[in-house]
Amino acid sequence: MTVPLLKIGAVLSTMAMVTNWMSQTLPSLVGLNGTISQAGTSERSTLFQSPDEGWQVYTSAQAPDGKCLCTAVIPVQGTCSRDLRSRQLRQLMEKELKDKMAELMPLIPVLDQYKSDTRTIMQLKEEVRNLSGSLLQIQEEMGAYDYEELQQRVLVLEARLHACMQKLGCGKLTGVSNPITIRASGSRFGSWMTDTMAPSSDSRVWYMDGYYKGRRVLEYRTLNDFITGQNFVQHLLPHPWAGTGHVVFNGSLYYNKYQSNIVVKYHFRSRSVVVQRSLNTAGYNNTFPYSWGGFSDIDFMVDENGLWAVYTTNQNAGNIVVSRMDPVTLEILRSWDTGYPKRSAGESFIICGTLYVTNSHLAGAKIYFAYYTNTSSYEYTDIPFHNQYSHISMLDYNPRERVLYTWNNGHQVIYNVTLFHVIKTSGEL
Repeated sequence: MTVPLLKIGAVLSTMAMVTNWMSQTLPSLVGLNGTISQAGTSERSTLFQSPDEGWQVYTSAQAPDGKCLCTAVIPVQGTCSRDLRSRQLRQLMEKELKDKMAELMPLIPVLDQYKSDTRTIMQLKEEVRNLSGSLLQIQEEMGAYDYEELQQRVLVLEARLHACMQKLGCGKLTGVSNPITIRASGSRFGSWMTDTMAPSSDSRVWYMDGYYKGRRVLEYRTLNDFITGQNFVQHLLPHPWAGTGHVVFNGSLYYNKYQSNIVVKYHFRSRSVVVQRSLNTAGYNNTFPYSWGGFSDIDFMVDENGLWAVYTTNQNAGNIVVSRMDPVTLEILRSWDTGYPKRSAGESFIICGTLYVTNSHLAGAKIYFAYYTNTSSYEYTDIPFHNQYSHISMLDYNPRERVLYTWNNGHQVIYNVTLFHVIKTSGEL
């Protein structure tokens, strides 16, 4: 009797041990924990949730046959933690997608600009294609003419332009602009000029410093070269000059030979004196100069009508004489006695056959007197003339450019002029 009781006690002890192992050791082996008490039953149940599968483990203390019962149940779909993790993963992915979209949003205007630039490039390509065609057409048209023919056409156009200028007619001086200083160089007295008969493409400048015994003439290639003092050649005259009344006309220099009333024509290209002639009875060597002196007895001028000489003689009591000259032979074609005393004149110039005289070579001067050779009459004028540097020793009109050239106390200055024109309507332009 004792033995069976011992066996039953051993079994119960063993079951207790197994139950205790099931409730404590099994969860730790499968990685589950936690307990749940279910009301209304004497059985004890423990819920263990697997991190991988989400299982529930239901255990019973003892079965009727004495064996330990253990039941594992997989949770119903939708209630396990896998759905929670999936939802969290989906939310995380959605957040990442939103962040990426936020980063890509600024690219939208860039893409729009790229499309716009692409359209612009295509338009430019089309315009370049059209321009290339136009250039080829112009090249073909230009190829139809040789250089000589094109040059001849330019000369014809220049001739027509000069004809139009002649139809426009000469004008009466009504105003002089403020001075425009081109350069400051040389001594107090001198002269500078361009060729009044040269084509528009010829912008050479001639420069003669000093008012007596000079022989050195500088020829600058362009006005800009003159301004910078570069690119010039030197001409050494065979006879020294007197005064500052020189002029360049049709490739030659006209000047008064020092200590004489001889006028000289010097040809620049041949570097030689072409002709010289005496102005009979004309004063020289400071006999009848302008008010500033400087051996300015004989003053050459050029206007729309050609070459002129302004001087005086004893016979006309020192009054200004205007003579039209033949530029080839230097013969006097016709002369006019203006009645204006030369020593009272500051300087003078001719525009369209009219001699204009200033009343002083100093500050405060004005154009005071005009003599009309076409009617042999005169009048007193009152045209303001701004003498910026206070001492003018040369004043000439250039009919090609329609400006006044002056040498003013070591400054080379120009003035624009305002003319009242009389338009000729007869004939075709």
